[in-house]
Amino acid sequence: MGLDAAAAAGAGAAVLLTRAEPGQVFGALFWACAVLPLIWPTLLSASGAYSERVFGTGGEEYRRVVRATLVLLAAAGFVSYAVALDLSRALVVVALPLLGVATLVARCCARRQLGRARSLGRCVKRVVVVGRGGAVLDLTASVRRQSHMGLEVVAACVTPDDRHRVRAAVAVPVGGLDDVVDLAARYGADTVAVTSSSETAAEYLRRLSWQLEGTGLELLVAPGLIEVAGPRLHIRPFDGLPLLTVEAPQFEGWRRLVKGAVDRTAAAAALVLLAPLLLALAAAVRLSSAGPVLYRQERVGLGGSTFTMLKFRSMVADADRQLDAVRDANLSDGLLFKARHDPRVTRIGRTLRRLSLDELPQLLNVLGGSMSLVGPRPPLPSEVAHYDNSVRRRLLVKPGLTGLWQISGRSDLSWEESVRLDLRYVENWSLALDGLILWKTGRAVLSRSGAY
Repeated sequence: MGLDAAAAAGAGAAVLLTRAEPGQVFGALFWACAVLPLIWPTLLSASGAYSERVFGTGGEEYRRVVRATLVLLAAAGFVSYAVALDLSRALVVVALPLLGVATLVARCCARRQLGRARSLGRCVKRVVVVGRGGAVLDLTASVRRQSHMGLEVVAACVTPDDRHRVRAAVAVPVGGLDDVVDLAARYGADTVAVTSSSETAAEYLRRLSWQLEGTGLELLVAPGLIEVAGPRLHIRPFDGLPLLTVEAPQFEGWRRLVKGAVDRTAAAAALVLLAPLLLALAAAVRLSSAGPVLYRQERVGLGGSTFTMLKFRSMVADADRQLDAVRDANLSDGLLFKARHDPRVTRIGRTLRRLSLDELPQLLNVLGGSMSLVGPRPPLPSEVAHYDNSVRRRLLVKPGLTGLWQISGRSDLSWEESVRLDLRYVENWSLALDGLILWKTGRAVLSRSGAY
């Protein structure tokens, strides 16, 4: 809150120094800038941007900041017009939007610091997981996989038949379904996470909530829809019976039109700005080994339609014909072929792959409309031929130049993890999520993790 007030004070001071006239020292513009450090944190608080449950994960925190910015702009414009205040256009048109952007950047930096602290075991909530054995194992694995969530599993409460299996798998103390409060007190937990199963439904969950009253323990309930994000989940009361409403994912509409326009505009701008680099890389590929500069490969896109994906060639020219000779080096546990030291990769190709520079020609695919800047990984027809109905949902959106797979480990991911991330994107796509993925892609590329 202090940083937000300081940013607002800085924005107001900048407007006063550049736009205020000598005879208007204590005019409307002065007082507007003077109260801005009070109004801005108040609006953020009213929009829920300081709520603890939105810190550190997801895009809801950013959406609330954007909402507060729009309210501030609307209020400033309305008050200025209604009261005929002589406010500078620099305040309404420049300073206030930049204040919102500065707040978003500050939140992003703070989130990165929080993520580092959580990865070191600080600023975390200690959790007791409750439910059936399989559901407890799944939720525990998800929590441990996403350390940035700030949760640490310290104990589990399961049915008697599941105790031995869960204890061996999660390596934490395991008790029965009636031991939740005792285990939470014994191991200093501050949160109880209940999975969706018959043992933890209805009556049991009601009694557990009563037991937790007055203990200070937070109660979380996993709805069993692990890959469905918060914006699609709503509680709707029906005659006193609260039901969880799951909205259908949106694959059409104005947001898709905006996404398409942003994709093509950004791709065109990137091609123009990166033209010297693209020419230099093309020359390096051409001079390093015999063969074409671009590698063309058939991939499957939106709705199962095929297209030709472009990449800078990073292997020898007849690499596809040599595939059978290197199959023993395959590290993949699924449908993909992955080899950490593939002998078919050229010297310049290894550098291109480490920095993901070989994928830059896909900007032409984005410009042509067969790909998007953000989306699932573009699959091969041979992969799609083995898809089941659930994995086939990856084809409901355009494949992307980057995506959740790109910022989460790339080739180091297992097949199951890659599919899970792609389906999560399909189920929860939004413009805010696209922006977040693009922001994190640069860091993922520079880290070179999973690139080979």
